[in-house]
Amino acid sequence: MRKTNERSERAAALRAGYRSELDQGLERFFEPRRTVCPWCTSDRLRRRLRSTDHLQQKPGTFVLDQCGNCGHVFQNPRLSAEGLEFYYRDCYDGLGQATMARLASSPLAKMLYRARARAVLPHGRPALWLDVGTGQGHFCATARRVHPYTEFHGLDQGEGVLSAEREGRITRAYRGSFTELSHRLAGRYDAVSMYHYLEHTPAPRSELAAAHRALRAGGHLLIEVPDPQSLSARLLGRWWGPWLQPQHLHLLPLANLCEALTEHGFTVVAVDRREPHVPTDLTSAAANLLKSVLPAEDLPWRPRRPGPLSRWFRRAVLLQTAPNLIVLFAVDLLLAPLIRRTRLSNAYRVIARRN
Repeated sequence: MRKTNERSERAAALRAGYRSELDQGLERFFEPRRTVCPWCTSDRLRRRLRSTDHLQQKPGTFVLDQCGNCGHVFQNPRLSAEGLEFYYRDCYDGLGQATMARLASSPLAKMLYRARARAVLPHGRPALWLDVGTGQGHFCATARRVHPYTEFHGLDQGEGVLSAEREGRITRAYRGSFTELSHRLAGRYDAVSMYHYLEHTPAPRSELAAAHRALRAGGHLLIEVPDPQSLSARLLGRWWGPWLQPQHLHLLPLANLCEALTEHGFTVVAVDRREPHVPTDLTSAAANLLKSVLPAEDLPWRPRRPGPLSRWFRRAVLLQTAPNLIVLFAVDLLLAPLIRRTRLSNAYRVIARRN
């Protein structure tokens, strides 16, 4: 109860600022709509889906288009720099920091982190590793148990990377843009990881060039991203968790990423569509659907605070549905070994060596 009251007080303190921004309209948060694919410049575009912000429930409608030539899926119109700042605010930091920290330190997250850390073992043990998009550094803390003699550095735009350094999960923190900071880091690292990072970036090719700069010759780049070619994405439609609008700007088919890595001076040495699968598709789709029909929480970006009746109704529905979500999560975990062997798998991993 105390934590709930503290959150409500923090939300109340932020409400006026959010209200002032939203009164100016949402149009300024978007760039002009593209008429050609940002990956191959083809004009063969079709709408893949429309979605809302399931995660935070901030206002707005977001469109993903797909290229009929190369299969690239991208947000169109894309968020501007101002829009990215607005929709990321209070998600990984601020109001959302405690929730994200709990998710990042959960048993499932640690299992995925260990698998990611082990994936590099056939290619050697890095002395110096940079985790790009590290958040609060939880991957690095887990990976250190697999690589006890590796020094882990973290880079991120949010303030969480600074707390990761203070709390000892990483040795060195860099806060800012990887494409800008990579010139300072040229040739330093034996490994650079981008785990569920590229899909968040406005210019994925520039991020690959930055990784090439930061790596020493023979170093390895490790990438995991959602797979837009997953059959789960087609079956679950806009409720599929990895669409994650409006944060995911680009979703790259595997062939496109491998081709771009070759163009940027890498040799692809491993591809895996099985192990990177995150076993939460049914659970996240159900949670997204549930949030879309329930009255909103006490969120500072909502037009008004929920009344007593709405709060009561929300709690009653959550009490009724929570057991079903637990059952769905168990089904996700039980089906994971089978799902990983099919095109239902929702993510892929690529490991590439810098030439």
